[in-house]
Amino acid sequence: MVFRVSLLLIVALSIVAGVAPVRFGEVSGAALAAVIAHAGWMYLLIVFLTLLFLAWLAFGPAGRLRIGGRDAEPEFSGPTWLAMLFAAGMGIGLVFWGAAEPVSHLVRPPEGLPPDTPQAARAAMRYTFFHWGLHPWAIYALMGLAIAWFQYNRSGRGLVSDLLQPLIGDRHLGWMGSVVNIVAVVATAIGVATTLGFGTMQISAGMTRVFGLPGGLGMQLAVIAAGFVLYMASSASGVDRGIKWLSSFNLALAGLLLLAVALLGPTGFIVETFTTSLGSYLDHLVGMSLTMTPFSGSTWVADWTIFYWAWWISWSPFVGAFIARVSYGRSVREFVLGVVVAPSMLGFAWFATFGGAALWGQIFGGVDMAGALAEGYETVLFGMYDMLPFPGLLSGLSVLLLVIFFVTSADSAVLVLGSMSSENAGDPPLARKLAWGIAVALIAAAMLMAGGLEALQALITVAALPFALLMLGVMVGLQRVLGMEVLREKAEERRARRAIEDWIAREEERRQDG
Repeated sequence: MVFRVSLLLIVALSIVAGVAPVRFGEVSGAALAAVIAHAGWMYLLIVFLTLLFLAWLAFGPAGRLRIGGRDAEPEFSGPTWLAMLFAAGMGIGLVFWGAAEPVSHLVRPPEGLPPDTPQAARAAMRYTFFHWGLHPWAIYALMGLAIAWFQYNRSGRGLVSDLLQPLIGDRHLGWMGSVVNIVAVVATAIGVATTLGFGTMQISAGMTRVFGLPGGLGMQLAVIAAGFVLYMASSASGVDRGIKWLSSFNLALAGLLLLAVALLGPTGFIVETFTTSLGSYLDHLVGMSLTMTPFSGSTWVADWTIFYWAWWISWSPFVGAFIARVSYGRSVREFVLGVVVAPSMLGFAWFATFGGAALWGQIFGGVDMAGALAEGYETVLFGMYDMLPFPGLLSGLSVLLLVIFFVTSADSAVLVLGSMSSENAGDPPLARKLAWGIAVALIAAAMLMAGGLEALQALITVAALPFALLMLGVMVGLQRVLGMEVLREKAEERRARRAIEDWIAREEERRQDG
């Protein structure tokens, strides 16, 4: 039922958005405004609580517990595991926003700062770190840890509804659980399609830039068609081959591009940007986490931070389920630090390099990055390359990176959507993955044709509200089951200690009698 109903809803939404895009955009935009006005503070508070909760798990008694049981061994090596986390969790977004977001914040800064000033530049990098750092990865880690624990330690099905079991009992197997799973599948499918739409636009812009091919809708549809073939071929080969190999290659390619921009660009400025922005981010972490604008009436926090938090929450069933799939054998402490801290540091390095180079070009290099921003977010990265040596080569590498991120994100999504719409744990059959692969490609194509990507983003932000509340239930349920597991292990340790003490006492008595 979950598979059929969710697929039907996705098709219906696509048809409505394609047939009446203007009306669809108006309704979703009005719903978005209502959610931000009345529940925006809830997003900020719940995400901050999530970060605190995970820190407590990592450094508390539950940190030594292991996903899959005490004797479970990891399926993937540490570097491969981190590469898959990074590719699935951020992927296209890093390339799309790496230079564009800091420039946007410089031109339209937060906190009422004057634009194009050093203060605006510092705030631009600080908030970019904030939007792509610990908070989004904490959202992913919470869902991933909960799904992994219920699947591998409590014989669950790997479904989002299983996470409600400590709160509602066996009702998670009935209609209530089915509704939760349907909403999770629909939000995930639309979220993936929207992100692939962003990637498609930037790949198309890159193809025009590098090869001089005509852009527009035709090129975008061709990119989606080629991407479909590639990610279904990867999906058919399995997690231990397709996603594993592509993620490792992509991480190496991303590292090469990162190093090239750092060395060819204003290296000293980039390093100083990294250290200064990291310090400022950590210094303002609590303030940024809880800041709304009730006195100024500014919409900046709503336009950026609340949207991002809702976006990450709507993606959390997908990324969390994929992280759970590849994290068997990790301890809770290793899981939290690996999922939250390590990818955040990689993201900080990425944004300091690409964002720092773009800001340097705008402020000191005489490069009109604001003009590139006015042409579209997808053009800022290529505009930044114009001030570096070998702009054509860097643009070509970026297009290749985008294509592989496109494939790994879609491949991961097909796997997770198939699992989330199935009652059986483990890898879904190829036919179900094929159905979702076609659905994701069709949704992305329909939205590009209808110009409905912005409306879908608004719809996802609204749909994320129930998931924000669900995260509170997930934290409560996870604390209960992990707390019981800690007590059980302590009881076993006490029994083992008493058995050893009894054995020592018997041996001592035997020696005395002898």
